[in-house]
Amino acid sequence: MFWDNVLFASKMGNHLYYNSIFDWTIPNEFDPGHPPFLGFLLAISWKILGHKLWVSHLLILPFTIGTFHQLYKFVSYFVENKKSQLLAFLLLIIDPTLSTQFVLVNPEVIIVFFFLLTFNGVLFKNNTLKFIGLFFLSIISFRSMMLLGGIFLFEILNKLYIEKIKLKSALNLKFLLFYFLGSLPGITFVIWRLLTKGWLQTHPDSPWASLWKVATPRIFIKNLITLIHRYLDFGRIFMLLFLVISLFIFGKKIIKSTKNKQLLLLSITSVIFIIIAVLFSTNAFGHRYFIVSFCCLNLLTFCIIQKHYIKKKLIYGLLFFGLITGNFWMYPKDISQGWDATLAHVPYHSLRIKAIDYLNNKKINISEVASFFPNCTTLDFIDFNGDKRSFARFTGKNKYVIDSTVYNLSDEEINLLDKNYTILKELNNLNITITIYILNKQ
Repeated sequence: MFWDNVLFASKMGNHLYYNSIFDWTIPNEFDPGHPPFLGFLLAISWKILGHKLWVSHLLILPFTIGTFHQLYKFVSYFVENKKSQLLAFLLLIIDPTLSTQFVLVNPEVIIVFFFLLTFNGVLFKNNTLKFIGLFFLSIISFRSMMLLGGIFLFEILNKLYIEKIKLKSALNLKFLLFYFLGSLPGITFVIWRLLTKGWLQTHPDSPWASLWKVATPRIFIKNLITLIHRYLDFGRIFMLLFLVISLFIFGKKIIKSTKNKQLLLLSITSVIFIIIAVLFSTNAFGHRYFIVSFCCLNLLTFCIIQKHYIKKKLIYGLLFFGLITGNFWMYPKDISQGWDATLAHVPYHSLRIKAIDYLNNKKINISEVASFFPNCTTLDFIDFNGDKRSFARFTGKNKYVIDSTVYNLSDEEINLLDKNYTILKELNNLNITITIYILNKQ
């Protein structure tokens, strides 16, 4: 398990596994407010196949395959030529943030699958698939609920401004009732949670209480810059630059296409409620929040290449290569990086096991070793090996410290390590390093 998934998959899943799979009342000390949907599925899988890490990955596999299928179907609506469909599909699937989700146990793959299932139901006028998608999209997490709202908004705006349907016809009772019934699981969860706990996202004693406050103007601007960075990061800057330049050159010709307008509209409406939430709060937000928007913009870019450029292969190849390089982007140690949104993190897992083996061989007590997010937790929550030992939190006075490239340390923590500690052991694999420090003798 890695990053936030130690909480959403492991901790929440273990609570359901060891208590009851239907006991969705998560203990306050690690309750993030979201429905424990992934934990629920994991607990069922563990009950049947065993409490193992490979079982967790096996659970995600059908959703990964489903995402591939639905993504290809999504592409086929906007791209007619079979060969071009495959090329467009590849341009979407190699986006570092999306491809990284396929190697992690996380709710993102499930969210993307049901989002695409829902939206393909809209595109291909299949109300059965659309309803199934809405039903599950409403209960995975609060972000999936926001994505549901994004599809709802898309349908309204698409009918009003692209299909030119009158407001009364677009917002008919049947349409509204369909979305209401499809959203019932989420509505039920929200009502149940308010009645049983009295709060949704956070409470005064929550570990995340300080993160869910209204953003000041300064933080709002910082969030806006971060949002732009999320769209440009990991090779997407080449896609976005090309898209902006193309819109500047071929603006009216591009917007004239109904399907191009739909892609552009969906790239905005799908995540608009998420964008509003992250801009006006103090909570940090990740690249993965905007995966469906990335897919829309990447596909729009492909459609523009096919329609408006002569050197299609050259442009496609350069943009494809640009996205691939995103997995090798590395920032200086004092700049935080979204490690759960790039395949660059993959070597970390084997290095971490080697580091723990080193500590064991040297008879160093794990409880005396400090570490950082996401490693500062019970080993079993990450490795599913039954090891209940846990790393300590870093205080600057711990005898030993284990650090890694992927831990996103603060400037203060970096300075303390440089000033007060000596490297005891260093492990390297490609671009990832794990360092074990020992406190300098006073």
